Amino acid sequence: MPEVLFSIDQSRSFYDQAVPPHNRWHPDIPPVATVRPGTEFRLECREWFDGTVHNDDSANDIRDLDLSIVHPLSGPIAVEGAQPGDLLVVDILDIGPVPQETGPVAGQGWGYTGIFAKANGGGFLTEHFPDAYKAIWDFHGQIATSRHLPGVRFTGITHPGLIGTAPSHDLLGRWNAREAELIATDPDRVPPLALPPDPQGAILGMLEGDAFERAAREAARTQPPRENGGNQDIKNLTRGARIFLPVYVEGGKLSAGDLHFSQGDGEITFCGAIEMGGYLDLGVDLIKDGMQAYGVTTNPVFYPGNVEPRYSEFLTFVGISVDEDGRQRYLDSQVAYRRACLNAIEYLTKFGYSPEQAYLLLGAAPIEGRFSGVVDIPNSCATLYLPTAIFDFDIRPSGDGPQSADRGSCARSS
Repeated sequence: MPEVLFSIDQSRSFYDQAVPPHNRWHPDIPPVATVRPGTEFRLECREWFDGTVHNDDSANDIRDLDLSIVHPLSGPIAVEGAQPGDLLVVDILDIGPVPQETGPVAGQGWGYTGIFAKANGGGFLTEHFPDAYKAIWDFHGQIATSRHLPGVRFTGITHPGLIGTAPSHDLLGRWNAREAELIATDPDRVPPLALPPDPQGAILGMLEGDAFERAAREAARTQPPRENGGNQDIKNLTRGARIFLPVYVEGGKLSAGDLHFSQGDGEITFCGAIEMGGYLDLGVDLIKDGMQAYGVTTNPVFYPGNVEPRYSEFLTFVGISVDEDGRQRYLDSQVAYRRACLNAIEYLTKFGYSPEQAYLLLGAAPIEGRFSGVVDIPNSCATLYLPTAIFDFDIRPSGDGPQSADRGSCARSS
């Protein structure tokens, strides 16, 4: 096993770890370790809501989650010789739930998927699903099943939802300026257009005193993907993936977290993956001056992982850029993918699932989402590929009609 450079006691809050994680991006957060290029190491990770989601049949915990505390990232890890302008080469060697543990914290044999309430972050389809719901998933090796979604069984594509390098002070300032400008266009929007810096709930690793107070006021929230990688939620960043991350500060300062047992393309419920704590084994190397040499100056590039389920048959749903009110949108791929998701949800209700169950399923299962046409005015075309083999009944259309049955229910808030 690689050396553990960041350890987590899963019985304790991430506010009470021997070495604290960090839930904001800031260049002044000190590294917890420094490694040479070519080193392999392990990061232990806490699930993104610190154990406040429970293995039960109520979604009140999802409804009441405090977004100011996410995501607890393990790191930063500095790499010797890394300088601004380099590319940090990161190999995902292994990843999984908390090993050899069962218990009350996600990752200890189980995980969860949630639909966030519109008033607390919402999701891709929040206008259609404004309330909180939840599904609990049990892990059986690489397989996930859920009492809240009977009839479904699939192999997860386990991956870190969040991995990235530290921003420079200049880059951090640009993030905050452009996101503040966006928020100002509609400051009272629910859910908000972006999340500004917020000292409440901030954890900044080993920073203390005045340095902590100053950094907490300007540190960027970890919710979105940005130039440094961040919360990209790319399901194919699994075992065997190699990521080339831009370096903006000395040492690079690599951090990761927000582990997912499985996820569909888009993580459409916002808490759409199967969330868990666990471990992440990484290897690191450097390409000196790689950002300019390869033109990788604004976002990472990566090789997808080579260990993932191979489903051979999909039922594919199509969406076009005409919104739910029948209004024509010009080449709006966001609207087109939303319509593809809604079409899939409507289809699955014919087999006995509630719309909320179907929405949770599409967030967690290894669906594939694609922008299939973006040039034929006025309609973009998006497609959603749903593996047929994950169901224990036949979902393919036929002359016999859909096999509707009692599919139970997901957890809901009261």
